Amino acid sequence: MSEVLIAVAPALPLHTAGKYVAGAYIVFLAVVLIYVAIMATRLSRTEREIAELRRDVEAQRSSRDPDREREPVA
Repeated sequence: MSEVLIAVAPALPLHTAGKYVAGAYIVFLAVVLIYVAIMATRLSRTEREIAELRRDVEAQRSSRDPDREREPVA
């Protein structure tokens, strides 16, 4: 009989469920914002490392043959 009662009764009364729905949306938004912030930090770090590697490659190319025309690093 308790299975039938659970199927008929709503999970929460509608007047109190709004608080939990709003809380769930806030938590979800916070998680998304944290994820975006982490990805932005990783992207900037990766761009910085790529720029450093490009400088290193340019320095190696110019130190090997200074008379050779410099090729752009793509």
